Amino acid sequence: MNILLTGGAGYIGSHTAIALSLVGHKVILFDNFCNSDNSVVARLGRVVGKEVPCIEGDVRDYVTLIKVLGDYQIDAVIHFAGLKAVGESSKQPLKYYSNNVGGAISLLQAMSTCGIKKLIFSSSATVYGNPQYLPIDENHLTAPTNPYGRNKLQIEELLQDVSRADPQWKIACLRYFNPVGAHESGLIGEDPAGIPNNLMPFIAQVAERKLPQLNIFGNDYDTKDGTGVRDYIHVMDLAEGHSAALSYLEENAGVEIFNLGTGKGYSVLDMVAAFERAYGENIKSEVRARRKGDIATCFADTKKAREQLHWVAIRDLDQMCSSVVRWHKRKNS
Repeated sequence: MNILLTGGAGYIGSHTAIALSLVGHKVILFDNFCNSDNSVVARLGRVVGKEVPCIEGDVRDYVTLIKVLGDYQIDAVIHFAGLKAVGESSKQPLKYYSNNVGGAISLLQAMSTCGIKKLIFSSSATVYGNPQYLPIDENHLTAPTNPYGRNKLQIEELLQDVSRADPQWKIACLRYFNPVGAHESGLIGEDPAGIPNNLMPFIAQVAERKLPQLNIFGNDYDTKDGTGVRDYIHVMDLAEGHSAALSYLEENAGVEIFNLGTGKGYSVLDMVAAFERAYGENIKSEVRARRKGDIATCFADTKKAREQLHWVAIRDLDQMCSSVVRWHKRKNS
């Protein structure tokens, strides 16, 4: 199939481009590069062994989308494009609603005009809010606590409405837990601009002496070592989940929601220890007070994805960390 990846030059999009290319799909990237670097396109080409088409554009540009969908004879779309910093979303909600919700509406209108009704939406476990029980399954209450999470949930609700109005749509909403890691080649990985918002790239920058230390916010939670526990998933496992979802949509119409995680929880100290093993040096850290709104533990129930997508995460924590080290060493060499 010819598959358009909006936001395809970003962290998860670029890894998914690899996974899809490896099983024979043709991927076309569409990105405005606000959260990515256009150098990733050439590096992607080196990984997959062929040039990867990339169009620079914004998903709110309906006219350009129509042209791209037609020119490349697109069969399905995976919608990654969106702003994703939780803290920033609270400070600049209009920016997030315009880009994320407005971009989704523009894309759906363009797809509808072109008669393309197969879509995978990049959602997030942030739609669940504070866990009411663990592990979190897809039937868990949705109660996001920030504009970013509300954006994701509103788009999911929009997709439900679109599907109810036209049953020909085939849509999968994939709720990611915490993607980490990099492609085994060391050519593609997470490369945030400025100070990272996520734990793994922050640890990596401390290791490289780009940041002075890791601040651990709270060591008095009701967990095995007192630090917060999250479900971290290797980005290539996540990417392969999209390929599985695409196969699922071949035979299934309507909207289905799937958690993509490992079903396991790793603490902050677990992550630090695994990175230290992979990097060969200690990571300087300091315990600080808990942050408002943080929770003790969050991890996924992945039964639905296992049974319906025939997908399961296979890479462990040491593989996640060693791939990050490989990516950073190659990037900095």
